[in-house]
Amino acid sequence: MATVAVHRAALGGGRPTLPYAETGRPGSGPPLVLVHGYADSWWTFEPMLRAMPAAMHAYAPTQRGHGDADKPAGGYLPEDFADDLVAFLDHLGIERAVLVGGSSGGVQARIVAGRRPDRVAGLVLLGTPALLADKPGTAAVREAVRTLEDPVDREFAAAFARGLAAGRVAPGFLETVVDESLKAPARVWRETLRGLLETDLAATLTGILVPTLVVWGDRDPVLTRSDQQLILDAIPDSRFAVHEGAGHVVYWEDPERVVRELAAFSAALRP
Repeated sequence: MATVAVHRAALGGGRPTLPYAETGRPGSGPPLVLVHGYADSWWTFEPMLRAMPAAMHAYAPTQRGHGDADKPAGGYLPEDFADDLVAFLDHLGIERAVLVGGSSGGVQARIVAGRRPDRVAGLVLLGTPALLADKPGTAAVREAVRTLEDPVDREFAAAFARGLAAGRVAPGFLETVVDESLKAPARVWRETLRGLLETDLAATLTGILVPTLVVWGDRDPVLTRSDQQLILDAIPDSRFAVHEGAGHVVYWEDPERVVRELAAFSAALRP
């Protein structure tokens, strides 16, 4: 099992300080940077980080407003998170990385891939929506989040997390995910969701020319196969991996397989 170390990155320039996890050692290829989604933290990738071989060098930052990161008053649009991500790469001196976006974290990852291809060696989207506002359950979630107050209700956060998985997830890990989600104040839940729903997500799929791997669970309660096809159609150099029987968070349900897919994808990027 890999060793995971946790550090803090003070991004400077008025940007927040972000905790981040790191595993592995520098190798011949670009490192992985794992980007978590809505109401999550770096802990969402802990099973993957533990499963990585030492030759895979990976970072997983917690984004502003979430987990133990700084919680500024504003800046919760996808482009704000994307700008923080570039600042994180700058802070660590990472010239090019493989960006791995989990769920909505793939939105800010693909924004960076489209705008700064010089910084992105490859893009991996794990259960990332092409579009979100059109999904049947979105209105109910938005209404529930609109009425959240501090402290965020644990039962609500637990139900939200449980609803993302279709297969087995270790109960202790799921409890940690819920604990981490409760560190985000109600305003961050509201503003981050508002940013996702009011941003033109289709526009964030344009101009991506880096090699891309799209991973999807065929029992995803949020995203349909046709939604994922929109991503594949928009990104010329993209390939598709389906996890049969998995839900929205394939990296919770089958972290070892996702790590193998990442290793193969990263190896193919090397000249």
